[in-house]
Amino acid sequence: MKRTIIALACVALAGPALAQSLGEKTGVNSALGVAPSTADFVKQVAISDMFEIESSKLAQQKGNAQEKSFAQQMVTDHTKTSTELKGLVNGSKVQATLPTALDSSHQSKLDKLKSATGKDFSSDYNSYQVSAHEDAVSLFERYAKGGDNAALKDWAGKTLPALKHHLDMAKELGKAPSVGQTK
Repeated sequence: MKRTIIALACVALAGPALAQSLGEKTGVNSALGVAPSTADFVKQVAISDMFEIESSKLAQQKGNAQEKSFAQQMVTDHTKTSTELKGLVNGSKVQATLPTALDSSHQSKLDKLKSATGKDFSSDYNSYQVSAHEDAVSLFERYAKGGDNAALKDWAGKTLPALKHHLDMAKELGKAPSVGQTK
């Protein structure tokens, strides 16, 4: 019994430190509401922007009219945030390394979109957009509240309203009936 109590105490005390060391990829930070480290934040934002741009370029080719319109907005807005993030990092206001390629999780989603057509494409693209923007809103909220770089924290706070709007738009994808169809 004594060992169990000691073990539980160690886990409880190590929780916040463990959350910081595990990084964003595990989802522990999000579950605990812990702000990501600057390096993790920059990495996740850059990967998210790359995924948004590439998946939305596919939607501009393969999507229905609603998805094409949404995709155009995503390409424009995420190109802007990507450029702003690069400016902060390259302007030495932020000490972090920008990734140059998608991680395996985002790459596999992109590969799936590349091979999908019609309703399968729409279903995957729409669900990926909702999920990606839910993750982005959480990431930006947590960094804006508790990030350790003032310039990046300020930028996260200013970018957050647009991401929330993107999430609302993503949730509407697929809800409008196509011409000639009724629900």
